[in-house]
Order: sequence, then C-alpha cells, then structure tokens
Amino acid sequence: MFSVHRCVINNFFARFIMDQLLDILNEINSDVDYEVCDTLIDDGIFSSFDIVSLVGELNDAFDIDITPVDIVPENFNSAEAMWEMIQRLQD
Repeated sequence: MFSVHRCVINNFFARFIMDQLLDILNEINSDVDYEVCDTLIDDGIFSSFDIVSLVGELNDAFDIDITPVDIVPENFNSAEAMWEMIQRLQD
C-alpha cells in the first residue's frame, strides 16, 4: 500500500512540475504546442535570449542550478527534455 501511495504522490509532483514548466514556456512563446514540439532549439523556435531568460526562470521556479554544461540542445529541444533535466538537477 505504501508504494502505491508513494507512486501517486510522485505522479502528482511530476504533473505539477510539468504544468509549472508549461506555464513558463507559454510566457516565452505562447504560439508553440509544447506538448508535442521536440525541435525548439533545432528549428530556431527559441532564440539565445529566450534560452537565457528560460534558464533564469527555471532556476528560480524549481530551485535548481542550470550550469553552462547543461545548456545543450538535448536539454532544451522539448518540454519533456527540460522536465527530465529539472528532475535530474533536483536530485
């Protein structure tokens, strides 16, 4: 029973983080469907200024420290990739 309860809590927090991330992304550019787009960097949807702003927002919102080593297309091409990076940096 305990493991089921932990799973529900983990899913709740994961969804909360994703919702918060989507809110931040929509503030930067509301014309993108972040649930499906996986080429935010590759297709130039985000400018370098957008990335700088996004890094600051993510650091503040999730109490993480995104370093220059983390700022690679693989971590910013999609909301899912950003979510995974946030999860990794929070551990």
